[in-house]
Amino acid sequence: MMTRIITGACLVVALGAALALGGWVFSILYMASICLSMYEVFRALGEAGHRPVQWPSWLCLVLSIPLFTMQHSVSYLMPLVAGACMLVSLVVMYRSEPRLEDLLVSILPLFCVLLPGMCMLGLASQPDRTRQLLLILMAFAVPLVGDMLAYFIGSRFGKRKLCPAVSYNKSVEGALAGLGGSVAAAMLLYAVFSAFMEMPPVWHFLVLGVVGGLAGQTGDLFASLIKRHCGIKDYGSIFPGHGGMMDRLDSVYWATVVLYVYLNLRPFG
Repeated sequence: MMTRIITGACLVVALGAALALGGWVFSILYMASICLSMYEVFRALGEAGHRPVQWPSWLCLVLSIPLFTMQHSVSYLMPLVAGACMLVSLVVMYRSEPRLEDLLVSILPLFCVLLPGMCMLGLASQPDRTRQLLLILMAFAVPLVGDMLAYFIGSRFGKRKLCPAVSYNKSVEGALAGLGGSVAAAMLLYAVFSAFMEMPPVWHFLVLGVVGGLAGQTGDLFASLIKRHCGIKDYGSIFPGHGGMMDRLDSVYWATVVLYVYLNLRPFG
């Protein structure tokens, strides 16, 4: 427990430093996190006996960097992802023993790591620095505060299993506490940033707290499903007590997608 707390505190400090520096520093560090997450997922799938085709996903990632620099938008990612899926399909189909599951696991990291990861850079491309900081903090705080409360409350008071077929340790009580933590994080950010900028109506943050919290918990369960399929406990050991990069960012990736889509469908600010 103490190892987990110390590591978590160090990660918060590192995130705070990256956000304070902002700009290219944050973008480069986050791109490194995306790369490590993709590597961890591909490695886990390979250890499970699959033969994923990796190079189209890495090519998609490499091409997305200059395109994002020029366009400051992630809308171009869908054509890139579609092209990567086609390349994966061709490579798998022309193998001597083509397997459908190899095709499916090959494109999995595109949708559970690359696309969500690039949505964060979409949030970071906001021209106003204060608004940019608010959105990035929302993407991290909503799922991670919820994850923290779900862990501590669930481990102490959890009785009813949330989804035992996927993750036996998660409880309904922990999930409800986590959802409350996500909403509280969103409302706290609203209260803090109201002193620095003109804010949209508070109901935006209530909605994002609920929907972002649910998305974060779903992302956590989805990552656990992959780990159960692969027969591993963690994606890595880079963070003592927390596991790998994917273990730490699984909920953040899903919450970021919800936030990015919400802002594009119903912009505020």
